[in-house]
Amino acid sequence: MSTHAPSPVAAHCDELLDALGPFRERSYLTERWGEQLAKVLGGGGRLLAAGNGGSAAQAQHLTAELVGRYRDDRPPFSAIALHADTSATTAIANDYGVDEVFARQVRAHGRPGDVLMLLSTSGASANLLSAADAGRAAGLSVWALTGAAPNPLMAGSDEALCVPAATTATVQELHLVAVHMICQAFDAAVERIHGR
Repeated sequence: MSTHAPSPVAAHCDELLDALGPFRERSYLTERWGEQLAKVLGGGGRLLAAGNGGSAAQAQHLTAELVGRYRDDRPPFSAIALHADTSATTAIANDYGVDEVFARQVRAHGRPGDVLMLLSTSGASANLLSAADAGRAAGLSVWALTGAAPNPLMAGSDEALCVPAATTATVQELHLVAVHMICQAFDAAVERIHGR
């Protein structure tokens, strides 16, 4: 019998597996969100998405899958990663402060009925909380992918899928799984609803 601790890689895999079970119990949200996005975007609405750091990359991954494609060829849909406009983001940060970088863009681009997706491992980023407030005030559906519940972003969103993991890396990995599940549900709903 070995008394050695598992390698860091094996420990990482174990943590991911431990988080996957509770994540799966709430993953029904990804299917509902994908179906709702198909209705909103198929009707001319748009998705606005934002995050900071690695969560920004995940948000941009989601918008790329919707504007481009996830698996099968289909028409493009309107999805904007708010942090990707570096000129607007840096101008807003300079003139209004970092807490306004996403909220101001939500007020500019969001329309009633659109969807705002916010990704945060901590669920406590002030600029995302401001964006959630702006989204709700403008009549958008506000969804969040966060780390463990409870957290302020979960409380400030209409719906949240919270990942019960101890590390940022595991939260981000399951956020990517959620992004792909949303896209899979979206594509299936687009085919069913719009025949595309």
